[in-house]
Amino acid sequence: MEIDLEKKEESKIEEIKQKEQKPIRMRRVFAIFLTIVIISSLFGFFAGVFAVNVFYGKLKNYLAKFGDQSLLAQVPAPYTSQTNEPYVPQTSQEEAITRVVNENSPAVVSIIITKDLPVMEQYWQEFGPFGFQIPGYRQKGTEKQEVGGGTGFIISSDGMILTNKHVAGVSEADYTVLTNDGKKYPAKVLALDPVQDLAIIKIEGSNFPMVKLGDSDNLQIGQTVIAIGNALGEFRNTVSVGVISGLGRTITASGGGMSETLEDVIQTDAAINPGNSGGPLLNLRGEVIGINTAMANDAQSIGFAISINKAKKAIEQVKAKGKISYPFLGVRYILITDEAKEENDLTVNYGAWVKKGDEGEVAVDPGSAAEKAGIKENDIILEFNNEKITFENSLAKIIQKYNPGDKITLKVLRAGEEKILEATLGERG
Repeated sequence: MEIDLEKKEESKIEEIKQKEQKPIRMRRVFAIFLTIVIISSLFGFFAGVFAVNVFYGKLKNYLAKFGDQSLLAQVPAPYTSQTNEPYVPQTSQEEAITRVVNENSPAVVSIIITKDLPVMEQYWQEFGPFGFQIPGYRQKGTEKQEVGGGTGFIISSDGMILTNKHVAGVSEADYTVLTNDGKKYPAKVLALDPVQDLAIIKIEGSNFPMVKLGDSDNLQIGQTVIAIGNALGEFRNTVSVGVISGLGRTITASGGGMSETLEDVIQTDAAINPGNSGGPLLNLRGEVIGINTAMANDAQSIGFAISINKAKKAIEQVKAKGKISYPFLGVRYILITDEAKEENDLTVNYGAWVKKGDEGEVAVDPGSAAEKAGIKENDIILEFNNEKITFENSLAKIIQKYNPGDKITLKVLRAGEEKILEATLGERG
């Protein structure tokens, strides 16, 4: 009996020991497993970093030797823990934008407009039989004050600057040009465009940085563009980026005390704010393709720019003759459309219908090229030098291709009969 009790006690003790040792063994197994996982993860991480760097180097070398350089710019750099290195653009487009801004900003200038304005002072004067005093105002002389501002860009190393007419056309005003490096220069107005919202001013000096002029005849809707300007007349060289939203727009723009209709302008959603007028609209090659000129007040992100190709002729004229001049035919007209044909019972749906102005202005200017050629009121000019006149291809748009003194032919419809007339274009200066 005693033997049996002892055996039972020994059995119970052994069972208790096994139960106590089991959690210890489990913890050891778990620790070993966790160690293996950590070591495997570290090995995988360092192996991956090594592989990425090897692959990155081989890919860069391959593209540099055999591939497209534009693809090379899109290959991202491998991971680096250094945070003090210069910022690297993430895409080729971003890289192009920063490059264009850096290259062209030195040639973009702010234009400050000042005038001598009267300074008024208040004084008290007696009024009535009881000696009441009332305030009055009188001029105390004049003081030069800032009355506006805009933007321009340098187009020649000797300081010629292209801007808007509504910026440089303020009467009896003085102009100061502030360059990107903070220098100030007095500016002289060389020429105001009589037709387009363009002007050329000049500062004295040499070796100025200048922009490159592009070609605006082959623009595409959706093309990325960059605007640089003196936003709100306060924030110099402000940059905005967008796309070309439309082409061939016709708008009526006002500013600087003037209002005019502008044809064939570029529409963009790149932000154009007051003060941006006269600044460049650039493509991703860093070429100026437009001159920012207007914005739609009742909309968001709708701005307009004059095509640079329209300004090239004006630039050359100023360099050669010191002024901007346009060929002049001397007629007032209405462009005929399908609606105009139906409403007025006309026989054609295209052409320029010679009519009096809304205020009774004559249809054909006396002494003009049109009068000398024999054009009369109610004539419909169908073609200008064999070029058909339509709503999209207006008479004004066609005439701008020519120079004063050019001889041209006109196909005219008069009382149902077509006539061919010859004219020598005059000058509108």
